[in-house]
Amino acid sequence: MTSTQKNSDWIYVVVQTPGENEMFLGQHDDEKDISFIPVFHQKEDALQCLPLMKRDRSLKYEVQAVHREEISEQTAKTGFLLYFLDENGVILERIDPADGQIGK
Repeated sequence: MTSTQKNSDWIYVVVQTPGENEMFLGQHDDEKDISFIPVFHQKEDALQCLPLMKRDRSLKYEVQAVHREEISEQTAKTGFLLYFLDENGVILERIDPADGQIGK
């Protein structure tokens, strides 16, 4: 398995309906009216945080490694922000992909 601590070009994200019309699992902060994609430095953190996320329980979800540039490009087009979270869902860093690449 790829560890972002060993290879910082890769981060982890939750993918909804993997293999068929898959998309990154987005979240919405109703209080601030902000939509974001949760991303993680380690796969284990994403797996631990998954039960805390709002999601349609009838769909399948999978944690996948994604290249930083790929997720930055895709989310910049949609207006979503990227939030690095820890395993408890605490925000570590907020990133606006429209401003450029995700910092390392």
